[in-house]
Amino acid sequence: MNGSSPSTPDSINIWRTWALTVTYEAGEYTEQKFKAEKTGGGPVIPSPNLDTDLVMVCDRLADVLIKAYKNPIQMQVDIARYSKLISPKDTGHNEQREARLLERCPPGHEGKRLVDEPATILDASGAIIAWYLPDALTDTTQKEIREATNLLAPSLEKSVRADGNWRTNQKWFNRGSEDVGATPGCINLSPAWFQQGHENVSDPEVSASLKGPSCENILKAISRPAAIASAALRVMHPEQYWAGL
Repeated sequence: MNGSSPSTPDSINIWRTWALTVTYEAGEYTEQKFKAEKTGGGPVIPSPNLDTDLVMVCDRLADVLIKAYKNPIQMQVDIARYSKLISPKDTGHNEQREARLLERCPPGHEGKRLVDEPATILDASGAIIAWYLPDALTDTTQKEIREATNLLAPSLEKSVRADGNWRTNQKWFNRGSEDVGATPGCINLSPAWFQQGHENVSDPEVSASLKGPSCENILKAISRPAAIASAALRVMHPEQYWAGL
């Protein structure tokens, strides 16, 4: 299985803010726990910057990650070849196009397979192309995510318009009952995302969706779930983790 991690950058300068420090050290602890379980190493001591609840969350995450890693499901599709055949214009809705792609890159198995436990999906070369991690998040973490999402409800609701583009047109969103599920919508919280491609911009700015009066509450609410998601990414896709830290 091709699941090796690239070398860690020689030096990492972390801004001494709670969110960045905890995000980094939660990822560090989760990765060390994962490697110890994989290689039979000794116990891993968490950083004192991680509170007991977060350590327990990382322990749960590392446990599910290692179970998935030790339960590989091999497919015969060559993901590198497949990626060269598709383009950004492929929407998945062109049935003839999808049939041709399926013919050229068959999945390598017949019918459907039920996967009800942690697993990794491997392509023909042994590269991990997907992680399946049921029960990786504790009930407390799921509650925190729901509460953080609820704070975004006003921005999500305003994003959907009758004359919206392909991301925000109301015909693409189903309205459920008020007490079930999150408010439908489409917003982007990436820092400086809207400034990319524009010249003569001096300093990066936060997303417009985070410029309202509730932005501080939103950022505080997502800090722990974001740290947990980053910890999972540290194991699953370390290159992407280090690029985004």
